Amino acid sequence: MLDFRPKMFDEASKSHASKNIVIIIICFIVVMAVIFLLELIIPAVLIMKPMMQELYEQGYLSDPSKKFTLSESMKITSKLTAPAKVMIPMLFSTVFGTLVSIFYCRCVEMRPVRSMGARKKGFFAQYISGLAAGFVMMSAIALLSAALGITRLKLCSNINFGIIGLYFLGFVVQGMSEEFIFRGYLMNTIGGSGYKTYIAVAVSAAIFALAHASNPGFGPLPFINLTMFGVFAALTMILYDNIWGVCAIHSIWNFTQGCLYGISVSGSSGSESILRSTPVSSHAFLTGGKFGIEGSIITTLVLGIGIASSLYALSRKEPQKEADTSENVSEDL
Repeated sequence: MLDFRPKMFDEASKSHASKNIVIIIICFIVVMAVIFLLELIIPAVLIMKPMMQELYEQGYLSDPSKKFTLSESMKITSKLTAPAKVMIPMLFSTVFGTLVSIFYCRCVEMRPVRSMGARKKGFFAQYISGLAAGFVMMSAIALLSAALGITRLKLCSNINFGIIGLYFLGFVVQGMSEEFIFRGYLMNTIGGSGYKTYIAVAVSAAIFALAHASNPGFGPLPFINLTMFGVFAALTMILYDNIWGVCAIHSIWNFTQGCLYGISVSGSSGSESILRSTPVSSHAFLTGGKFGIEGSIITTLVLGIGIASSLYALSRKEPQKEADTSENVSEDL
């Protein structure tokens, strides 16, 4: 595999982070715990009263012998967080992920924000390109599934474009947050600590996938696809040495999936959408089952093409970098 090292890895190498990958991952888990607690504040306030009402109606508060299992807790929580009045604030609350990861890298690891790939130069072009790429990829997955008879697409009635607009802004925040956490922070800390690029990519992608393990319908194929998405995002970020493109890809991927085609996003309940996708096939490996289309073999295919394209682009960029380095050495001499 290519071991192309982006400039942001060199910038991250000047940090105070541990060079031991086990310690890096332990620190990451602690940071993630802090992010989780902060992101939980707003949803907890919003669903506290409905949660107590739901528990009372189902007899959990009045009957001490009735066991409140983890699966039941997840089912009730999923039901209560599905409405837009809860889901949209939840999306916006993920801003804590961006803020905490930036704070940790800047104030604990003592490395500049640009080492996370957050560069001013090329921001607009990178973001627009990312929006286009993410939209095309998710549309290819959804339309190919419909063309093969795996799903059926239907135009929704009474579309609330105002709510859809708020979802878009929420997904902009949410996609950016996950990229800053898993790529800007975790991947670049590993890469900056002297590990090979493929190790930084693989570890960050696998942990990104595992972070979705509690989502409904999570299993082997969703894990593989989420890991592949993490690899694709990492390679794209390394290719351009910039985080904004993958932030856009991640955000529009989720928005297009949930609010354009009406598909469950990583197992979450359906949101307001323009179209509604209904499974026709009974095979979970084709439809993605409860996890949604991200658990489909069609997604595996499209992400495989995306990864191959990124690797090809990197293979062409690497010789160019070597040529540029040789020219600089000659000029110095």
